[in-house]
Amino acid sequence: MKTTAVIMAGGKGERFWPRSRSNFPKQFLSLTNDGKTMIQLTAERLLPLVNYEDMFVVTNKDYIKLVKEQLPNIPSENILAEPVAKNTAPAIGLAAAIIQQRYDDSVMIVLPSDHLIKQNQMFLDTLKTAINVAKEGDNLVTIGITPTYPETGYGYINYGQSNFSDKYSNVYKVERFVEKPNVEKAKEYLESGNYIWNSGMFVWKVSTILENIKLLMNETYNGLMDIKNVIGKANFEDVLYEKFSHFKSESIDYGVMERAVNIYTIPGTFGWDDVGSWLALERISKTNEYGNSVTGNVITINSKNSIISGTNKLIATVGIEDLIIVDTDDAILICSKESTQDVKKVLENLKICNRTEYI
Repeated sequence: MKTTAVIMAGGKGERFWPRSRSNFPKQFLSLTNDGKTMIQLTAERLLPLVNYEDMFVVTNKDYIKLVKEQLPNIPSENILAEPVAKNTAPAIGLAAAIIQQRYDDSVMIVLPSDHLIKQNQMFLDTLKTAINVAKEGDNLVTIGITPTYPETGYGYINYGQSNFSDKYSNVYKVERFVEKPNVEKAKEYLESGNYIWNSGMFVWKVSTILENIKLLMNETYNGLMDIKNVIGKANFEDVLYEKFSHFKSESIDYGVMERAVNIYTIPGTFGWDDVGSWLALERISKTNEYGNSVTGNVITINSKNSIISGTNKLIATVGIEDLIIVDTDDAILICSKESTQDVKKVLENLKICNRTEYI
């Protein structure tokens, strides 16, 4: 059975403002020393398992040009534009319907475009196991991340016994998905040893996910089939817009994964980072002897444990600690490290003030 991959690239990366903007979001930025963008790294690490012609990208219609520029080896017809943002369930369903129309059935890997992986071979080995489990039945597989600290910014997956212990010792039955916890709950989850972070990475057969959407999101399924029936026809764009616009905005977790059966997870230990905020820079790049993560034209004096990201303009810091400073041509962010989740509030304020040129 053919293996395909769907890269989800419609997000705006608002917590990475001011470097990430609405017309050039986080997944198209380079945050590593190799100069490659996150979406390029996502596609490249899949190559041992999936050819470029079997990769699909679901993105915002405004980002089609960026995807084509950064991933020129992926066929244009494999770049799928959501006419409106409707969360992950309709987006994944659209990709599944198009893949089914083209290949009838295949194993489908679903990955976000803005994650970084340090241990690529371990990641590929995990995907290979997930592919095998997906092939063996109507199984939905999610890749979890073994937690290393009590993170409150992620949802968690509670898992139980292994149904595949005779073949795969690291595949477990999912008991439940839980929302982002408070600190005390996160500590409990870490200590229990049977909770992992929900990474948003999935593996299943196209037929399996569509059957679950049919069962659990029937109106969306019917609309997807209407779209599928006009693929390649002159009215495709019109039908796509009409049907997609009426879909309920719903995540794949809530729409399917939290209510389906035959859900399995594989705890991952391959150096994963979702690069969710500017704090990620000190995890993915080296810090100096003072705990500072520094890029660009920067001088630091008596400065500790700070993240400073500049470009050509000189940034000089004196006596600061636990700050984030990000400089761009038209905006500067100065933020305490403990407030990184509130960067999105800057954008909310800019929208209220109608200062959209900074968004």
